[in-house]
Amino acid sequence: MGRIKKEKDEEEVYRPSLNDIKNKSIRHKLAVKERVRKKKEKKEIRKQRKEEGAEPGVPHTIESLREPDETVLDPNDPRNDERIEETQIDLQTDEFSSYFNMEYEPKVLITFCDNPTTKTRIFGVELCRIIPNSMFRYRGRSTIKKIVKRAVDKKFTDILIINEDQRKPNGLLLIHLPEGPTAFFRLSNVKITKDLNKSHKEINSHRPEVILNNFTTRLGSRVARMLASIFHYSPEFKGRRVVTFHNQRDYIFFRHHRYEFSPTAKPKLRELGPRFTLRLEYIQEGTFDTKLGEYEWIKSGRRRQVEFSRRKFNL
Repeated sequence: MGRIKKEKDEEEVYRPSLNDIKNKSIRHKLAVKERVRKKKEKKEIRKQRKEEGAEPGVPHTIESLREPDETVLDPNDPRNDERIEETQIDLQTDEFSSYFNMEYEPKVLITFCDNPTTKTRIFGVELCRIIPNSMFRYRGRSTIKKIVKRAVDKKFTDILIINEDQRKPNGLLLIHLPEGPTAFFRLSNVKITKDLNKSHKEINSHRPEVILNNFTTRLGSRVARMLASIFHYSPEFKGRRVVTFHNQRDYIFFRHHRYEFSPTAKPKLRELGPRFTLRLEYIQEGTFDTKLGEYEWIKSGRRRQVEFSRRKFNL
């Protein structure tokens, strides 16, 4: 009897791999039983933890497992006081310091790739409505270097060039004048006002407010300043329009809203459009130059200068 019981215990311990079973129907039944068994085990573990009075576990997310970044600027951390002081000194002398000191008003040129399609043209026109003191021009056959030279002569402060692929906008090149830097963003999920079933007539001519959210690192601060510098530093609150750049996992979500306050009801937020997502590909020193230009930062996968990790965020 003891020998028979020992053999049964060995049979219960030994579980053959599902890949070793040739019969498909039997393999499927065993896989279902295995899932049910694991589910029961997890349920028993949770029940036991609850009876013991243990605190409920916190679910893991990509944000909670984020790899630490030395350039994160957290004012609540006393260890970052010296780093924050160094960053503030750099911000006082960078290419955007004159804008934040209100020494000039932004003047933005918006243009396109060669022979843009209808959606790309409409997208450029809507950006022109949102960005104060901006105008769009067709590029024609001019190279980017010629466009930069003409824009500097005509006192433009920034250039936005919209690229497209397969008849859809897929890239945004932002050049700060006259000395750079240049940033290229991957453009995705573009929804113009018509796609959102909205009317472009709701967009008034008042200068919008700009919200830059969750840019926590040194690189993120630089990108945020670059995006802010294409809008006027003095918004007109009468228009009740707000433009938001929200960074999450290095994806920059753009939204354009109009808000309303009522003494009897809750505040209302109405999306006006367009809507799109940006992903930083690289930042280059100076104006656009693919041959001799030096890169400040390049996304992993382009020239392998940054190690790739899903849990490492750069902005």
